[in-house]
Amino acid sequence: MPYDVCYERAKEAVTQLIPTAEQLGVTLGIENVWNKFLLSPLEMRDFIDGFGSKAVGSYFDAGNVLLTGYPDHWIKILGQRIVRVHVKDFKKSVGTAEGFVDMLEGDVDFEAVKTALAGVGYDGYVTAEMLPYQPGRPEKTAAAMKKIFK
Repeated sequence: MPYDVCYERAKEAVTQLIPTAEQLGVTLGIENVWNKFLLSPLEMRDFIDGFGSKAVGSYFDAGNVLLTGYPDHWIKILGQRIVRVHVKDFKKSVGTAEGFVDMLEGDVDFEAVKTALAGVGYDGYVTAEMLPYQPGRPEKTAAAMKKIFK
């Protein structure tokens, strides 16, 4: 699908959801994913701001931006728009979905992520995303999260 068509369809869909989200007091978290859409923090910021509603925010994923950007830059630009955070690790040298690795085994600068999140006043949940499930991975991830977010 052409990018401009995708953009307009996404705007239309979110616009339709906003009244219900506002009525229910929930926030629609737009996540930065590997679908070649909303490719920069500036574009994500402007997309969210274009709705003029506190019911639309960013579900920021630090590992997803590492291939083409820097998580701490995204965090600083998105700021208070960030409503939830996913973390996972990624090896840039792999450069494909196979590059997602266990926490603390890739190239995400978690110290910079923590500092940036604190800098924008984020105090919500940080959820580890484990791909794929393997025995022992939840425990390994929990230990890494404790080390990172101590």
